[in-house]
Amino acid sequence: MTDYLLALDQGTTSSRAILFTRQGSVVSSAQIPFSQYYPQPGWVEHDPLELLDSQLRAAAQCVAQSGVRPGQIAGVGLANQRETALMWERETGKPVGRAIVWQCRRTAAFCTQLREQGYTEAIRARTGLLPDAYFSGTKYRWLLEHTPGARRRAERGELLCGTVDSWLLWNLTGGKVHASDYSNCCRTMLFDIHRRCWDETLCQLLDVPMGWLPQPVENSGELGTIASGVPHLQDLAGLPIRGAAGDQQAALFGQGCFQAGQLKNTYGTGCFTLMNTGETPVLSQNGLLTCIGWGLEGKTTYILEGSVFNAGSSIQWLRDELGIIRQASDCDRLAEQVPDNGGVYLVSAFTGLGAPHWDMYARGTVVGLTRGTTRAHLCRAALEGIAYQTADLIAAMERDAGRPIQSLRVDGGASVSDFMMQYQADLLGVPVERPAVVETTAWGAACLAGLGAGLWHSPQEIAREGAPGRVYYPKTDRRREYTRWQKALERAKAWEEA
Repeated sequence: MTDYLLALDQGTTSSRAILFTRQGSVVSSAQIPFSQYYPQPGWVEHDPLELLDSQLRAAAQCVAQSGVRPGQIAGVGLANQRETALMWERETGKPVGRAIVWQCRRTAAFCTQLREQGYTEAIRARTGLLPDAYFSGTKYRWLLEHTPGARRRAERGELLCGTVDSWLLWNLTGGKVHASDYSNCCRTMLFDIHRRCWDETLCQLLDVPMGWLPQPVENSGELGTIASGVPHLQDLAGLPIRGAAGDQQAALFGQGCFQAGQLKNTYGTGCFTLMNTGETPVLSQNGLLTCIGWGLEGKTTYILEGSVFNAGSSIQWLRDELGIIRQASDCDRLAEQVPDNGGVYLVSAFTGLGAPHWDMYARGTVVGLTRGTTRAHLCRAALEGIAYQTADLIAAMERDAGRPIQSLRVDGGASVSDFMMQYQADLLGVPVERPAVVETTAWGAACLAGLGAGLWHSPQEIAREGAPGRVYYPKTDRRREYTRWQKALERAKAWEEA
């Protein structure tokens, strides 16, 4: 019986692999972190080979410790950090330079130039996105412009580019597949979400050769097979890759949000709120993005999305840069030791503000410090700040949808914080539902692979795994605190002017 599914979940700070049963139970898992590089303020990079090695080793460890034979695995599903841009040699597969991570702001000046030249609406009409350094297209341009000889080599067909899904597919298949699924393509600022193809006009505008780009494909089907000789995966050679999606779309799928109007929020390095809008794209009037959720058997599901650039990373900042906590769970424990935030508000705009503000030049801001401020107050302010930014996104989403939300499904590492989930419910005034297993990104990738393998014939056949692990109901009206946080937000946005 081939009732097992292997999900490779390549994230911003670590690579993970999870083996699921068809029913959604976790059989085994492995996680391997990798290095982050910050060569200049606002720049973030990864080593492509280190990233790849961590993912391959995680997959090998996961399967080896499971006791499941490779022949029992129906397929592999990929989920990945989106927008991160890579460049490599077609002939050798050797990366050319480091990957530019989605958080990196090095192309902000060029995006400002695009806005000032009046290209915002043209870009939004085709791609559903706004000119911002967040997206891959301007990163591709930067790689071409700042790597000696790269443009000439790319135009000769010697170099390839892609997001992390493309990099994984290329290496897993031994260089036979250069493709990217719709949910990743639509995050480049080069992809026409209506025609589901690369847009020649936008490629010319960003000066990116179309032949350099991967082939767009649907999110489920026969995407390739693991080649023989792939490091660490010799025992998995021949295993089919049957599903792929950007991590946030995979999480929406894994949460079972198959109907228009359903939404989820993932609390990871960043925060990502996605709403299924059905087969019709909804052009946001409130600073959100219109993207492709997934493409299956010729049908396209669209979404509205809002992104917070720094969420869980603000907890990492407390731990790694300030050293006031030893582990992430300390943040929750300390926050609950004080009755309130002591008037302290944190806006974690360390790499600018995402939706609905889209301010590339905003910077992290803490207001309300006194001599009585303790590390517990800072921890509480960090957790509250994540909830506030999520509330901003959902308020914009409600305006675009023309109706209030009824509930919020949540997942991601930071969603284990009982304090923050309760605070989120209080802010929104609706129940917040956390599933028993919060690995919804990996489960979504596994489900897409299962569809490609024929384990299910439609998303509706995939039952959401059990009842929510916990539901947080609103208890307190937080509108007054929300108003105070918004004042801190305005200070963060005024940083460049100051």
